[in-house]
Amino acid sequence: MSLKGLLSSRSLGAARNTSVAAASALSDGERLAMLDELEQSGLGWFWASDAEGHLTYLSAAIAARLDIPLPDLLGQPLATIFTVADREERGKSLALMLGAHKSFSGMAVRAARRPEGTVLRLSGQPVTTSDGRFAGFRGTGADISDEYYREEETARLARFDSLTGLSNRHRMAHQIEATLTAFRAARRNCAVMMIDLDRFKHVNDTLGHGAGDELLKQVAARLTRAIDRECEIGRLGGDEFQVMLPDIDDRGVLGDLAIKIITMLRQPYSLEDGRCVIGASVGIAIAPHDGVTRDEIVRAADLALYASKNGGRGQYRFFSGELENETIFRRRLEQDLGTALREQQLFLRFEPIVEAAAGSVASLEAHVCWEHPERGVIDEEEFAQIVDGSAMLGDVGRWAIAAACQRAASWPDSVRVAVNVPVALFLADDFTALVAEAIDSAAISPARLELEISEAVFFGDSNVVDRTLAALFKLGVRLTLDEFGSGYSSLAYLRRAPFDAIKIDQRLVAEAERQDSRELGLVRAIVALAGALQMDTMAGGIESADLLAALTASGVRYLEGPIFSEPVDEDMLAQEMAGGSWKIEPGSDRTRRARRRTVFRKIQVIHDDYAYEVTLRNLSKTGALIQGLADVPKGTQFVVDLGGGQLAVATVTRSNGDVQGLEFEQSLIEDGSGGLCTRNRVSPYALAAAGSPLAALAPGKFLSMDQGSAIPKFGYAMQPA
Repeated sequence: MSLKGLLSSRSLGAARNTSVAAASALSDGERLAMLDELEQSGLGWFWASDAEGHLTYLSAAIAARLDIPLPDLLGQPLATIFTVADREERGKSLALMLGAHKSFSGMAVRAARRPEGTVLRLSGQPVTTSDGRFAGFRGTGADISDEYYREEETARLARFDSLTGLSNRHRMAHQIEATLTAFRAARRNCAVMMIDLDRFKHVNDTLGHGAGDELLKQVAARLTRAIDRECEIGRLGGDEFQVMLPDIDDRGVLGDLAIKIITMLRQPYSLEDGRCVIGASVGIAIAPHDGVTRDEIVRAADLALYASKNGGRGQYRFFSGELENETIFRRRLEQDLGTALREQQLFLRFEPIVEAAAGSVASLEAHVCWEHPERGVIDEEEFAQIVDGSAMLGDVGRWAIAAACQRAASWPDSVRVAVNVPVALFLADDFTALVAEAIDSAAISPARLELEISEAVFFGDSNVVDRTLAALFKLGVRLTLDEFGSGYSSLAYLRRAPFDAIKIDQRLVAEAERQDSRELGLVRAIVALAGALQMDTMAGGIESADLLAALTASGVRYLEGPIFSEPVDEDMLAQEMAGGSWKIEPGSDRTRRARRRTVFRKIQVIHDDYAYEVTLRNLSKTGALIQGLADVPKGTQFVVDLGGGQLAVATVTRSNGDVQGLEFEQSLIEDGSGGLCTRNRVSPYALAAAGSPLAALAPGKFLSMDQGSAIPKFGYAMQPA
């Protein structure tokens, strides 16, 4: 249809008032010319369709804006030419609007063939013939692309993080809320991870906020690659991220995913302003086991994150009902550190470092422990977790250096003392002075003090680092680069600093024991590199004779680990050094002691609908040792209630008096903090179906039965009070 035909249609008011027509000073040709000019200017565009919805007219300027030839558009169904431009995909269908034969206005559409191109606002009015039959639509259009994309960007910024492109805090809150609400009705599970970057503030402080922003972008990209399943990833602000994972409650799968995230995020980052390394801690909570509402599940994941950071960082942790009390207790311990220093509650244990060739102790590494007035002895592992990140870390480090030097004064001159230096203390203005004071006060040779320095110090001000290293070298202390080969070490550190030794990263050492491991080749390469630079090498954490033999054959000079000795107190040290030296033969039966966790605790085991209370003696991935029942035959099956909905089917494989050895039907898994847990837990949905209110699982005993409801099959053994 021509523009002249379009103008003569009733849709544009073909029936004119005679007096108006008479008053018009424009001819039909002039009016057509004016409308042509209007179309070309872009101020007004027109379209028309027939009764079947096929396009019969379209301003050429619209076709040009759409970048589609006009002949390709005319005669085509209007509903196939345009698609509604609806960000939320909730708008009305254009086909439905046309099919209703009613006026419409303000509909934003795009060309179906150019979905990312021009956006038009269409208005239309139905046309009828003189006898009342529907004849099609006549309408106008306007290019609203700039306005639309401006609004789209504003809407995007309201929902997504402008730096990383991930969902922002508000969108994550909405998504978790909506998902959990829908999943409650459908009885589906949903996990939430909280991720916090370790040492990010240090990067911001030393390399600048521009480098921090670039680092966050790379972290977001790695997170997206690491999680290869349906999820929603968000940045909540700063260095805190959140992940929602629908339809998963298997803690084995979640633990593996957390390890993958931690591993990827701790690999080195190349930034315009330098190279850096960070880490990540992860807290995990699962709905409905750990909470039903968004507030409950996010709070549970937050508590788990806090626990993982307190556990030494670079770890993951599942939420459990005891975490809140544990968190409160750990905060109290942190607050008590000042009192511990003032009242001399801290003490040192020393771990021998043995020279491979001679088998004699060349150095002793100092570990700080705490004699807490209420808790008792807090060993070196747990103390390191408490003090890490604490405001008292520097003060504890100062005390450790001074105390280690004082203790070394009573040893043979051939034995050094090694102290791990916190990064914050190393970068302190008075660090060299306090080291010198400690040496002078103890009246020992500076060469007998060995400072283990993490490469993280090199992310600080290079002028401060170089000045401090030069001053320490001039002072005459021995310098060791710690954790070398961790995956982000740089040869630049070795060129810049006067190190006497390289301590190979313990994770690399542990991997070197595996058969066909490439890590042993890396160890040999590090030894060769150190030799070329006239540096010694050291390896720690050695437990097995095979690993010891491999490291010795590789040329590692100094060795440390449980195969020689655990850290010992001063009394034991005095006895061993009474002869003037200490030689240690490696013991094949020595292994690192397990973390000191509660093992002797009451649990329930269920058999034939009867619950027995027993004492859990020990626990491994594949089984447990329980005590408290008499006359239990081998082959008996129990359901072991480990608390918090953790039920494990087990079979008695050995029985001796009131002690039974159990083998689990399904192995337990690591819980991220050195403990064990079941893959799955009793579902709160199953409890709700049985009549209980839908709520998070209780932390303690889960299947508590009336012990009078059945005749006990096994007798209770008499145990001493």
